[in-house]
Amino acid sequence: MRVTIERSAFLKSLNHVQSVVERRNTIPILSNVLVEATAGKLRLTATDLDIEVVEEVAADVSQEGSTTASAHIMYDIVRKLPDGAQLEIEQADENRLSIFAGRSRFALQSLPPQDFPDLAAGEMTHRFHLSAHELKMLIEKTRFAISTEETRYYLNGIYLHDVTTPEGPLLRAVATDGHRLAQVQLPRPEGAKGMPGIIVPRKTVLELMKLIEDADGDIEVALSSAKIRFTVGALTLTSKLIDGTFPDYERVIPRGNDRKMEVDTRLFAQAVDRVSTISNEKGRAVKLNISHDKVTLTVNNPDSGSAEEEVAASYASDPIDIGFNSRYLLDVTAQFKGATASFHFADAGSPTILRDGDDMSALYVLMPMRV
Repeated sequence: MRVTIERSAFLKSLNHVQSVVERRNTIPILSNVLVEATAGKLRLTATDLDIEVVEEVAADVSQEGSTTASAHIMYDIVRKLPDGAQLEIEQADENRLSIFAGRSRFALQSLPPQDFPDLAAGEMTHRFHLSAHELKMLIEKTRFAISTEETRYYLNGIYLHDVTTPEGPLLRAVATDGHRLAQVQLPRPEGAKGMPGIIVPRKTVLELMKLIEDADGDIEVALSSAKIRFTVGALTLTSKLIDGTFPDYERVIPRGNDRKMEVDTRLFAQAVDRVSTISNEKGRAVKLNISHDKVTLTVNNPDSGSAEEEVAASYASDPIDIGFNSRYLLDVTAQFKGATASFHFADAGSPTILRDGDDMSALYVLMPMRV
């Protein structure tokens, strides 16, 4: 194998694929990236057996071939080479890969490419397109609520499914950790009808967000009951899905919350942030005392003191005192793009619904705390 490639193009692709490679591996081949040179392009593949990322990049290939070498070492080498450098990648024998750039020369140990695992096999039953903006929205507005509790593994991801509502067919993403729930939806894309309800793992969600951060245009989504594949231009991410049953989340979304409070999103979030400075790290409790034209936020911590702040609010029901985890309040309001945050209460002990003004695409549920 003999390839010439521009340093920045190679670095960008290496950065995309090497991020899924675990730093410590008991299986040596999983520390490596598969490098395949064919006519006019270099194909890079990395996997941790749950996620596989593949990207093709244009290159001057004078001799075709394939090999594997350490993903992180190769990335660090290319990252430290001067900008604008031309790299020559050459495989002299099956155990060594050489990289030349100006006066620099590196020789990396390699492993046989035939030992590299293939994750992408299998038939995808459903295929549809989402814009990069739509996919980012589904992820950004729900990922903060993904559970990190490994024993409840079926909550360690985003539940993606299609639903039929009076407003029409929708594609809905839901995440919950048992204390809070985030739900966002958009019109169901063509091809998603009848898709199985799937749980996309947390690591896949995080890797996908890195890959689509600068993307625009359409992204192809292909899935089955066991795997999902995202294609973004010349880059493909394939992932296994969580093999579990997501709980019936609709049962925890309250239907009769008729006490409505509206408050300026920015002023409310800033007030929560300020008073929570006093709260202890474990509970982070903040109490909301809601009356006719204001909400008073209070925090009492026996170890450090107390804090209180008033924020103007629109509220026409009976006064209510209710407590929340301040971190959860800030996580939800951080998703709001509108000027007004809307709270819907039942009583101090029941789940509360939060919405971003009149935006009906997203809904959040918070469980109250005793304060």
